[in-house]
Amino acid sequence: MCQLLGMNCATPTDVTFSFRGFSQRAGITSDHCDGFGIAFFEDKACRLFVDNQSAVESPIAELVRNYPIKSRNVIAHIRKATQGKINLENSHPFSRELWGRQWIFAHNGDLHGFNPTLSGRFTPVGNTDSERAFCFLLDQLVLKFGYHEPKLDQIFDLLAEVSPKIAEHGTFNFCLSNGQALFAYAITKLHWLVREYPFKPAQLIDLDVEVDFSQVTTPEDRVAVITTEPLTQNEVWTAFEPGEMILFQDGRPIRKQLTHVERLERERLNPALKRITKADQY
Repeated sequence: MCQLLGMNCATPTDVTFSFRGFSQRAGITSDHCDGFGIAFFEDKACRLFVDNQSAVESPIAELVRNYPIKSRNVIAHIRKATQGKINLENSHPFSRELWGRQWIFAHNGDLHGFNPTLSGRFTPVGNTDSERAFCFLLDQLVLKFGYHEPKLDQIFDLLAEVSPKIAEHGTFNFCLSNGQALFAYAITKLHWLVREYPFKPAQLIDLDVEVDFSQVTTPEDRVAVITTEPLTQNEVWTAFEPGEMILFQDGRPIRKQLTHVERLERERLNPALKRITKADQY
């Protein structure tokens, strides 16, 4: 249905190499061409670019491919629509303010019958299941912690409790960031790697491009890349386990938890219950 790209770094880093390969999947090497978006954090605030054109055709995407915006947290998304019209308000990533920070969320999946009661503090602008899930997650954070910002570990614990409940409704893979760190959760497809010293060359899968990172980095640099499908052909990517949540900070995973999703257990015991949706086919 959609594809995700996240980047978490120890030092401000540009995402142009990964985004060049990733954006090819929006109409050239795959057909995720129903809109795109990307957010770059700068401390508490972020630059957010969205377009309902594909990342192949959009002049905004062309800017991102060629303008090295440096950031410690980046989330990008290319859309293959299953719920909601192809328009700007339904283009990921979505943004909201909480505790004096911008929060950015992008989702890959297809949630059925997910119509939670929302407080009104966070209200969807578009009509996607993804934005409803984002508003619901933020509601749960406020319900738990009020208006005093909790620690990252506390946020992680709450997300690890709530996300499996949302995943009962279908595929729920997401990247979420508040500029301090990046939370990633997977039910089906999500992969990650860490690039750090000593750096090596990397070759994109979707484009004939290679970068020798040893020539453009310092020993202090470290980058974690999270994506739906691996972007490079000569690096080792680690697949998320179904129900796994990982917290990335300073360019590396600092906490992991395998959550229990009852639907996955039911489907394991009785494969006939498994529903293959469009989100699982892309």
